[in-house]
Amino acid sequence: MKKIFAHIRVYTVRGIVALIPIALTYFVVRLLYLGIDKKVVGLLNYYTGYSIPGLGIIIVILVLYLIGRTASNVLGKQLFGIIERITKRLPIINTTYQIGKQLSDTLSLPERQVFKKAVLVEMFRKDTWLVGFVTGKLIDKKKGESMIKVYVPTPPNPTSGFLLVVSESEIRDPGWTIDEAMKVVLSGGIIGPDFIN
Repeated sequence: MKKIFAHIRVYTVRGIVALIPIALTYFVVRLLYLGIDKKVVGLLNYYTGYSIPGLGIIIVILVLYLIGRTASNVLGKQLFGIIERITKRLPIINTTYQIGKQLSDTLSLPERQVFKKAVLVEMFRKDTWLVGFVTGKLIDKKKGESMIKVYVPTPPNPTSGFLLVVSESEIRDPGWTIDEAMKVVLSGGIIGPDFIN
C-alpha cells in the first residue's frame, strides 16, 4: 500500500511540474488579453463600431518596438538622459527610477554580454563551490597580481547576489556555457549540465 501511495505521489508531483510552464504561459496570455487587448478592442468598438481581436496586443508590441528604436538612437539616448537627470533631483522618484534602471540593466545583460564566462568559486570550506559569472578583471597594486570580479547570483533569482573579487587560482572553469550555468542557478540545480571539467 505504501508503494502505491509513493508511486501516486511521485507522478502527481511530476504532473504538477509538467503543468507549470503551460499554466504560466496561460496566465501571461490571459493577462495580455484581459488587461490590454480587451480594453483596446472595447475602445475601438466604442468609437468606430468595429472590433478586431488581437489588435491591442499588436499595438503594445508596436509601441514597445518604437520605444526600443527610439532608445537606441542618439536622440532617444539624449531624451532618456534628460529624464534620468530630472529624476535624480526628485527624492522618491529617483529611488524608484534607479531600481527600475538596475532591473532593466540586469535584464539586458545577455544582450550586452556583461558576463564573460561561467566559473565555480570555492567558498565556506574546501571543495564546496558556488556558481558565478566573471564580470571583469582588476589589478591588485599592493600584491601586483591580477584579480577576477565574479558575480555570484542567489537561486532562483539571479538579479540578487553578491560580488567577489578573487585571485585566478580561486576559481575553476566547469566547462559550462553562460546559458547552462544560468539554468543551474534559475532551477536551483535541478536543470543543467551533469558534468564539471
